[in-house]
Amino acid sequence: MHGSRRSSAGLGPALVSAFAFGGSGVAAKPLIEAGLGPLHVVWLRVAGAALIMLPVAWRHRGLVRERPALLAGFGLFAVAGVQAFYFAALSRIPVGVALLVEYLAPALVLGWVRFVQRRPVTRASAVGVVLAAGGLACVVEVWAGLSFDAVGLLLALGAACCQVGYFVLSDQGSGDAGDGGAGRPGPPDPVGVIAYGLLVGAVVLTVVARPWGMEWSVLGGRATMNGHGVPAWLLLGWIVLLATVLAYVTGVVSVRLLSPQVAGVVACLEAVIATVLAWVLLGEHLSAPQLAGGAVVLTGAFIAQSSAPKPPAGPVASGPGALDTPEEGLPAGSGGGRARPSSSP
Repeated sequence: MHGSRRSSAGLGPALVSAFAFGGSGVAAKPLIEAGLGPLHVVWLRVAGAALIMLPVAWRHRGLVRERPALLAGFGLFAVAGVQAFYFAALSRIPVGVALLVEYLAPALVLGWVRFVQRRPVTRASAVGVVLAAGGLACVVEVWAGLSFDAVGLLLALGAACCQVGYFVLSDQGSGDAGDGGAGRPGPPDPVGVIAYGLLVGAVVLTVVARPWGMEWSVLGGRATMNGHGVPAWLLLGWIVLLATVLAYVTGVVSVRLLSPQVAGVVACLEAVIATVLAWVLLGEHLSAPQLAGGAVVLTGAFIAQSSAPKPPAGPVASGPGALDTPEEGLPAGSGGGRARPSSSP
């Protein structure tokens, strides 16, 4: 009964997180089309969220000494890398397609486990990989000679690879964290990891994006969303407050209350939500075969992440962009959004 109440309580925050993460690309694309570079939009998102999360970072300042590799990996891959590639992809391909390509990350993680780490994977996991790859072929319409921009697809794939890099780093770099016994530190607080990841990501993106050359005047104007003018500052507030801060915090709450399997299902809704929002707010229409392919991608991603064998100790990648420890976890889902632990950007 207690577990059922915890699951029910966790479902609400999980849905809020999925909606918040799923809307990041929809809010970012009009800003990019209005004249801001993709890297500048990412920098604004990450720097703004990092500023808001500064009090949290100060509260968990001990993490800098205890988990430097984890913080650096989260900042470089799950924050800067995933979001930079994802937002760059948005400038060339539809939001839904970019996020669906990013959802190849669970399949790529299994490839790393099987062929690099030489650990066995379940038959169901292999089926999930095949489904995800086949569904993606429908999404990008391979029979039409890749009707979408090839560079955009490669950028979206780069976002998926950044998630894989983070999974691998966290699995090996913080696997000796222990359980808090024998004088060893316990699992790091996921909210603290998120706060420092945003700070690290903001520093890295400041060097890469060079915001001093940004078209700041765009933020004082209006961006076009499906033919309607919207204040640019309002879209930026959406990205920072809702699609980043709210999305991560509610994601942390949900993962602590839900099982990895349920969290994985809700995380997969992020791509569906992003596609629907892009359809309604941006006028981006996908064909029936693409929608069917997207459903197959999400099915394969869920099967792959829920069937992946757990390593004997240390963090476990339990969902697209998720990082779970035996006791605590970071939010599932990324997307570009979740960039998450999972978005992305």
